[in-house]
Amino acid sequence: MKFGKRLNQQIQETLPEWRDKFLCYKDLKKLVRLISSSPVGSESEKVEAEFVYLLNAEIEKFNSFFMEQEEDFIIRHEELQQRIQRVIAILGPNGSHPSEIHYKEEMGRIRNDIVNFHGEMVLLENYSSINYTGLAKILKKYDKRTGGLLRLPFIQKVLQQPFFTTDLVSKLVKECENTIEAVFSTSLEEQEGRRRRRKERDPTNTVVGHSIFRNTIAALVTMKEMRRSSTYSEFSLPPLNLADSDIIQSLQLNSAITIL
Repeated sequence: MKFGKRLNQQIQETLPEWRDKFLCYKDLKKLVRLISSSPVGSESEKVEAEFVYLLNAEIEKFNSFFMEQEEDFIIRHEELQQRIQRVIAILGPNGSHPSEIHYKEEMGRIRNDIVNFHGEMVLLENYSSINYTGLAKILKKYDKRTGGLLRLPFIQKVLQQPFFTTDLVSKLVKECENTIEAVFSTSLEEQEGRRRRRKERDPTNTVVGHSIFRNTIAALVTMKEMRRSSTYSEFSLPPLNLADSDIIQSLQLNSAITIL
């Protein structure tokens, strides 16, 4: 699949409010075509300046969005941990007001929130990967068509940008998975029973969770494919933070829990 089509597919499969935050790949391709077809002179220099300006504007857009999401994730992660401790302290078996029914209900809500939160963070990791890949590809196209040497210095700059650094988000993803495994581990039979009972009460209550889960799978598959299909070079994406076995485990974990 050509990158432009892959990017459009990812934009459609991400959260609606994120769709205008991705790389304007088509606009950049048009500028590259104009530069390569324009005779050397003031007109081509003007288009080249527009191309570089748009590249820098795109990076600023990525950074602004990524850091905003990252800050929000830090706050939400802490809030979820506090909710778990509060429910355990009040409604748990050794809590101040123990109630098995209310405890399970509240913990079920928290679990679904954590799964959706986990999915959003994986989508942000994919956001970083696919936008970086788009920049690398458009710069390669520019160098090839114009004979310029813009890709190497520009990519070296991109590698230092906040949107490319996903270590913190990856850490939060892993902490979410550990929390789900440690706090919400139940048998698949019990999970299926709860899913059926909840669906009987409200058949529409899983729509959001299913949407995020489906998009998360698409994001994981895309990240894996992009790294597998690209040849190693200084422009390559870094190794995926999740090993293959972890990806499979993550998908199994979410498929069991999101449907509750």
